[in-house]
Amino acid sequence: MTLDQLALNLGVSKGTVSRALNGKGRMAEETRQRILAAMDASGYTPDPTARELSRRSGHSVGISLNKGGFGPYFTSFWRALVQVAGERGTRFVEMSAPLESYARLPDAVLLHNTDEVQERLALLARRKVPAVVLGHQPDAAYVVPDDAGGGAAATRCLLELGHRTIGFVGMQTAQQSDVDRRHGYRTALAEAGIAPRPELELDGQFSVLGGYRAVRRACEGGLRFTALFCASDEMAVGAIGALEDLGLKVPEQVSVVGFDGLPGMPYELTTVVQDIERIAVEAITLAEQLIDGGPRREIVVPVTLRPGTTTAVCMPTV
Repeated sequence: MTLDQLALNLGVSKGTVSRALNGKGRMAEETRQRILAAMDASGYTPDPTARELSRRSGHSVGISLNKGGFGPYFTSFWRALVQVAGERGTRFVEMSAPLESYARLPDAVLLHNTDEVQERLALLARRKVPAVVLGHQPDAAYVVPDDAGGGAAATRCLLELGHRTIGFVGMQTAQQSDVDRRHGYRTALAEAGIAPRPELELDGQFSVLGGYRAVRRACEGGLRFTALFCASDEMAVGAIGALEDLGLKVPEQVSVVGFDGLPGMPYELTTVVQDIERIAVEAITLAEQLIDGGPRREIVVPVTLRPGTTTAVCMPTV
């Protein structure tokens, strides 16, 4: 029994049978099940090589890193992108050089939303190459974790534990993730009737060392708080290190919440967890859809708050 014979017997096209076999395309479930049942009854066995080839998208998707670095979060995200692209048969291309230096570009490009994203979007538009921004970007196709919602959830967690003097550890530059997580922090404080205090917003430079230095400098300068929301797990680790070196117990004296949900952290952080695998799937899928002429979409991937051992009820000071 061949695929052509099976399609003829069922009164459908060869393409319809192929889509039912590979799980691709839109099709009434009743039709799909009828085709699969006929395959089983006829003893039809698909050619595994042909089936694998049919699954391959044939597309190439690049990622423009610009000045981005390979910290723990981006390393995890990079691995997820490579895995997803491999499973879909999409060629994945690292693009560490400036986009204008490439004579030939991939079929679509993912833009790590750090510096000069508008300039890179404009260049890709001129060369008619679809782009997906990995971050919140108006007037562009993008995939982003719910940074603002996660920032608000982290801060509300601390508020519900009775904390009212809550610091924020982020970075001074206008990086999208910091802007949105800071906005969530401020929104939650406002909902609780707490006015923002600029001195409580520290520059942790999105690194372990930056978080350590910012928190140690603030404490030694006389700043007091009962809790910290750090806009990355790395900064949270640095912040806890600084607090411990200063003789402050976490969480008994200061509670700390991170953001990212990275594996292998030295503390069991209370943190906002990103679904890194889903972000990678959505980014590659959206890029492929744009290559095929699909509409521009804005995708916000939900995040979840994961309790750990670095938060506790705020204890009254004596």
